[in-house]
Amino acid sequence: MITTARMAAVDRNAAALGVPRRVLMESSGHAVADAVRAVADPGDSVAVLCGRGNNGGDGAVAARVLDGAFDVRTRLLGRRETISTDIARANWAALVGSGADAREVRDSRALSLDDPDVVVDALLGTGVDGAPREPAASAIRAVDAADATVVAVDVPSGVDADTGRAAGGAVDADRVVTFHDDKPGLAAADTTVADIGIPDAAERFVGPGDLPGARDPAAHKGDGGEVLVVGGGPYTGAPALAGRAAMRAGADLVRVACPRGVAREVQSFEPGLVVEPFDADRLTPERAPALVDRAEAHDALVVGPGLGDADATAEAVRDLLRPFEGRAVVDADALGAVPETAATLVCTPHAGEARAMGADLPGDAGRERRAATTRRLAERYGATVLLKGPDDLVATAREARDDEPRVRVGRTGTPAMTVGGTGDVLAGATGALLATERPFAAACVGAYATGLAGERAAAGRDRGLVAADLLDELPAALGGEFGDRI
Repeated sequence: MITTARMAAVDRNAAALGVPRRVLMESSGHAVADAVRAVADPGDSVAVLCGRGNNGGDGAVAARVLDGAFDVRTRLLGRRETISTDIARANWAALVGSGADAREVRDSRALSLDDPDVVVDALLGTGVDGAPREPAASAIRAVDAADATVVAVDVPSGVDADTGRAAGGAVDADRVVTFHDDKPGLAAADTTVADIGIPDAAERFVGPGDLPGARDPAAHKGDGGEVLVVGGGPYTGAPALAGRAAMRAGADLVRVACPRGVAREVQSFEPGLVVEPFDADRLTPERAPALVDRAEAHDALVVGPGLGDADATAEAVRDLLRPFEGRAVVDADALGAVPETAATLVCTPHAGEARAMGADLPGDAGRERRAATTRRLAERYGATVLLKGPDDLVATAREARDDEPRVRVGRTGTPAMTVGGTGDVLAGATGALLATERPFAAACVGAYATGLAGERAAAGRDRGLVAADLLDELPAALGGEFGDRI
């Protein structure tokens, strides 16, 4: 079963894999035509009602396939110039060009179904919210008044595919042909799930469909999340890179809590960081209670960059995470000190750090072995785990959903990213995403976008990259400006 939002992501990922939406629409239309053949006798009259979105495009394909074997009359609700996508517009043009009975209906009062045997409801698809507006509302009433078998395309018009609820009028369909996978809101319908050729890889690999949408034009300061980075002491660059990456990945405010001895250096990397020093040369257990309170006041915590591996620091990490109840990205030396906690954790180990967390992971392990290891780590720690490597593997224990795989693969990146600091950039970017997104999604997108940023920054080179080069590329990577890479 798959939700509307997830289906849209899978569609886009399929296109990135070389299966464009126009191919999927052709397959969808043929599946609808098959459903009509199953309920109609040769020569029966079939009325196809098309909206101006891709749902209408599916209907136009079905009408073209059925024309000749049946008495098909197709009506577009609106003008062809207002069809919202190029592929739906092209399929309407192909139907009209074939000489079929295909007409525009510009006034819903002029819509006449002429007593058909079968009605194909291709008015509104899964992306429509709220009560249907005119002319769709009048068309829905006309469909329900007809003494005909009704076949709905993807979802009955007016029904929310995720909930099954109807905010206003909705088509009472006899059959529904939905695509790729069942939808949560179709439980009460007589539904056929049609395989339209979306590859499994469109769900397994992280791709452009998984990127977050554009920022709400009405957003206020703080809506992008506030992130606290706890790091530094032995190292100064790591917490600065993580903080700057969180800013570049969309966090509205980023604070860095670090030892006073390195605070000036951390601040010098980025004026926009809010640096909050504490009196010590490294993180120690005495500092943990105050940091728990600070972390609870933020949308996400990033802990680990630059902390070092001193025993007292590891104990401080445990004291910080054990009582914490918020969201945290755990990276670098903090990974060896993850306690049992009610916090929602995203752990970002490379192979060596995964072994320190208890993973049995030989150096020559292939993708399947690494995926199984990632899942076991996620279950062991009750966390989302992002295992970094040539392919990034993401597994979750806390938020398994029916509409996505339990392990996903990020294939972006470049060998040039083996340089120090790129993991800190990934941790910060994932922290920013964790402030506003589900943990599993934050880890998947963090890995994908950071890898894209690295590819663009390296520009085909396999050496000479420095971690800071990724920062300027992160916003474009998250905005989908680097093309449909998967």
